Amino acid sequence: MSKAFTKETDADDEELDAPENPLPGGKNYVTPEGFRNLQDELLRLRRVERPKVVEIVAWAAGNGDRSENGDYIYGKKRLREIDRRIRYLTKRHESATVVDPALQKNHDQVFFGATVTYADDQGDEKTVRIVGIDQADLDAGMVSWVSPIATALLKASIGDVVKLRTPAGEESIEVVAIHYGGTGR
Repeated sequence: MSKAFTKETDADDEELDAPENPLPGGKNYVTPEGFRNLQDELLRLRRVERPKVVEIVAWAAGNGDRSENGDYIYGKKRLREIDRRIRYLTKRHESATVVDPALQKNHDQVFFGATVTYADDQGDEKTVRIVGIDQADLDAGMVSWVSPIATALLKASIGDVVKLRTPAGEESIEVVAIHYGGTGR
């Protein structure tokens, strides 16, 4: 395909970046481990991955015709993806408010960072940890603080029955246990 018909600008990538304040009130709460993970990924991209790809692109560019050079074309595409991710992580890093659940004084209520065990209508118990949006991983039992389950559980105490809104309708769940950083009731 002729280069005249391809658009290779960073302006296309701008619209794919995260919105300025995607969260309620513009808050980006993270746990200390979530903040470290954000920093680690950002450093890895800046210090390891990006320089590697830049080296490959420079080598490929020196090989002549760039229009049919797969290493060059793929490298430029990968470089744009890395730069987009770096911009996103930088914004998330700058807006992060670190909340350490181990410092929570009120262990009787569910707040950010709590590990909560709850029972549903059938008596099945499930455990989730309320974390920042960037840390959410349902398979690992970590849910975002703005998720329906977290918003239903926030400020609840042991024994409280709260309403969880699901696509199938409203469901009642009971808080069985609350833990903060190795402590709990």
